[in-house]
Amino acid sequence: MATRTVRGREADGMAVASFVMGLAGLLVFNLVLGPCALVLAGLALKRGTTRRTRAVLGLTLGAADIAVLAAVAAADQSFSWSITG
Repeated sequence: MATRTVRGREADGMAVASFVMGLAGLLVFNLVLGPCALVLAGLALKRGTTRRTRAVLGLTLGAADIAVLAAVAAADQSFSWSITG
């Protein structure tokens, strides 16, 4: 029973971490944080997190990070961007 509780807490932590990484990845380091958010959200969902909504949001934000990176790379042929233009 104790291992199930620890595993559930780890999955919940992964769900929250994927959400935070996905959100931060929209602004900085989307090349790194986007895929990390996708992997952590997938693992959290597979392990049965109780914070399913955060894991799904992390999955969505991670995909958005990759989409932003692809759009910026297509627009100005580089993998870097700045909020200031």
